[in-house]
Amino acid sequence: MKINDCVIRREKKEDYAAVENLVRESFWNVYRPGCSEHYVIHVLRDDPAFVKELDFVMKKDGSIIGQNMFMKTVINSDDGADIPVLTMGPICITPGLKRKGYGKKLLDYSLDEAQKLGFGAVLFEGNIAFYGKSGFDYASKFGIRYHDLPEDADSSFFLCKELIPGYLDGVTGVYQTPQGYYVSDSDVDEFDKAFEPKEKLRLPGQIF
Repeated sequence: MKINDCVIRREKKEDYAAVENLVRESFWNVYRPGCSEHYVIHVLRDDPAFVKELDFVMKKDGSIIGQNMFMKTVINSDDGADIPVLTMGPICITPGLKRKGYGKKLLDYSLDEAQKLGFGAVLFEGNIAFYGKSGFDYASKFGIRYHDLPEDADSSFFLCKELIPGYLDGVTGVYQTPQGYYVSDSDVDEFDKAFEPKEKLRLPGQIF
């Protein structure tokens, strides 16, 4: 699909190295010294919960400038049922083109495609100031709790968007992060050796 001066399409195997480098550049020193997201996406592609139909890249002038992907997971509802939902990410735009509208275009397109495939809701860890513009709200408003988070802890990072209106009506429960997102620091460090060396910095605003 073409959106103004860019194209969004599904990721191909020959894109993997470029996408991993893009993710590394986008997340480096943002949430922690260095980053793990480039290794996470490398691992998730082989995870059974990975949704290949919702694995996207954005291209501009022949180069990959953005990516997004989705994983299947569940809400363990308080009545004992498991409610199928999606989670999302990593999602990113190349640092030089952030805050120019490309990220929202990629996000909105990805969510529309997920809706077309019949998925009911997306739960995600992100900033409401950005993701709220695409229809996300606090997951707490839907009665969904983040796993392992104390009841009195700040959960404003935990967001939800219904893709099917009313999909979460009457549902309360605990969201489960797919296990594939949990990677070891040693595995990340080993994987990172294949990339150009970059300095890990402790910066204000990092959360890990």
